[in-house]
Amino acid sequence: MVVTGEGEPTVVLEAGMGGSHHMWGAVVPALAERTRTVTYDRSGLGRSPHDDAPRDLARLASDLVDVLAHLGDGPVVLVGHSWGGPIVRAAAAQVPDRIAGVVLVDPSDEGCAPMLAEANQRRTRSATWVLPLMSRLGLLRLAVRRLARQLPEPAASGLRAEDGTRTATRTHVAEVVGSLDDLRRLLDDPPVLPDVPVTVISGAVPSRLEGPHRPALVAAHRARADAAPQGRHVDAPRSGHMVPFTEPDLVVAEVHRLLDLVSDR
Repeated sequence: MVVTGEGEPTVVLEAGMGGSHHMWGAVVPALAERTRTVTYDRSGLGRSPHDDAPRDLARLASDLVDVLAHLGDGPVVLVGHSWGGPIVRAAAAQVPDRIAGVVLVDPSDEGCAPMLAEANQRRTRSATWVLPLMSRLGLLRLAVRRLARQLPEPAASGLRAEDGTRTATRTHVAEVVGSLDDLRRLLDDPPVLPDVPVTVISGAVPSRLEGPHRPALVAAHRARADAAPQGRHVDAPRSGHMVPFTEPDLVVAEVHRLLDLVSDR
C-alpha cells in the first residue's frame, strides 16, 4: 500500500483487472496535493505476493474493505477503474458509513447486455489461454511499455517492471475466470450504494475490438449514474477504456469535485 498526501476524506484508488497501483501514476500527484491518497496492489499484482485463494469479486471487495479498516475510521472516496468499478461498488455497500463519494472510471457494468452475451463469454473463455500466450511471447510487456509512456516517473518505471509479468498474468487470468458469473450475480443482486455523490466516467472512443460494445457500455454507465440520487455521468471525449492514462486530468477533476461537495457539507 502506498500512502501520499494528508487530509480527509482519504481517496482510495482501485485498479482494473490485472493492473497494479502504478496505473494511477498520472492521477495520484494532483490528488495527493489536496488530501491523503492511497493506492495498493491486490494479491499477485505489483508488489503484493501471490495468493492461492479464489480471485472472485466477493474476495476482492473483502480485501478492499480490509484496506479501508487499516486506514482508520475516517471518510473515504473510492475510485475504481474497469473491474475496479464493481469491486468499489461491492466494498462501498459493505461499509456505507465510511463512504463520502464514489468515482467509477469506465467501469465494467452488468447493465451492459453485450458483456453477458455469448460472444463475450467466448472471448472471456479464450482469455484464459490467450493472456498466458501473450505473456510468453512478450506481447503483454510490449503493451505495458506503451502505456508507461503516458505516465510520469516513478510510476512509468514501476509499471514497466511489475505489470504484464507472468505472475501478474496468472493473477489476471484468475480474476477473469469468474468475472462473468460475478456480473450475473450483480445483475440479480446489485450492491446498494450509500446516498453519496457518484460519478461515472465513460471513455467515448471505441477500440477496434469493442465494435458495438462501447455504445452499450456508455449507455449502461449513464443508467448507473441516473440510478444514483446524486449521480453524474461524464464523457471522456479523447479516451477509450484506459481513461486514467489518456485523460488523467478528467479523473482528477471529478475527484476534486466530490471533495468540494464533501467539504461544503
